[in-house]
Amino acid sequence: MAITKRLAIGLATATAVIWGLSFLSIKTAVAAIPPVSLGLARFIVASAVLLAVFAVMRRRPTLALKDLPRMAGAGLVGVTLYFLGENNGVLLLSASEASIIVGTIPVLTMIADRVLVRTRLTAAQYAGAGLSAVGVSLIVVESLRLSPAPLGYLYMGLAAVAWVAYAFMTRPLLAKYDSLEVTLWQSLFGAVGFVPFALFERVEWALVTPVVVVNVLYLGVFCSAIGYLFYIASLNALGAGVSSVFINLIPVVSVAASFVILGERLSPVQLAGGAVAVGGVYMASFAGGEGRGGAGRRNGKRPADGA
Repeated sequence: MAITKRLAIGLATATAVIWGLSFLSIKTAVAAIPPVSLGLARFIVASAVLLAVFAVMRRRPTLALKDLPRMAGAGLVGVTLYFLGENNGVLLLSASEASIIVGTIPVLTMIADRVLVRTRLTAAQYAGAGLSAVGVSLIVVESLRLSPAPLGYLYMGLAAVAWVAYAFMTRPLLAKYDSLEVTLWQSLFGAVGFVPFALFERVEWALVTPVVVVNVLYLGVFCSAIGYLFYIASLNALGAGVSSVFINLIPVVSVAASFVILGERLSPVQLAGGAVAVGGVYMASFAGGEGRGGAGRRNGKRPADGA
């Protein structure tokens, strides 16, 4: 079902808020449940919710055999690989630091558009990408000075790259399947991808309190089932470049919520770096109309029709 641009923007904004708060839930849950096991639990919950939606609608999800490799690959990259990076990253970093790194995804998407789709970039977009890189560098250097955790940034970098690849892998699937089907199949394949890694982890069940369970349910129901559904719907309507711009809101929500709820504090240098990074992302994302959406619409195609 096609949705209006206004609704797509609303869904993308709601997704950013839901995912911004997810860093707090991950930070709470990963203290009790190992990173991969947390990812598995989260997407078991999400898959169950989505299957229940199909049952209520009396629908059967469809998947053509020729689309199986791409659908499975997108699930493994956008779910398994992404959360291998993010959950381990949040375990080692503060929720605020991790969310700011994720906020660079729009710039990475813009660069991928340039390399893969040959989209033209303006001088302002190049400047914004450079500014964002400077801001992230400030955060990383200051964070390593205060509390060395280089592996945390490597994990978050892996997550960011995986998400960009996932967006491009998912886009052509939306020309054949609706958002609900894509979300279900990718959640199922992503959950299966966690299993081999989770076998090497041990869950200390005594640490799994009701608070942890509530956070896992929030991650599974809202962040995975509903969040992915909203994001995929907005991706279909807006394209990878434009929909990724709303990811800019994630660190804003996460840093504010982490300050109020978790009591996390960023140093002045980290705050300055975050402001520079987000400002650079906005400059790169909103500078010029040709740079993001033009490639997806040339030859009369919608963004979702690309390869």
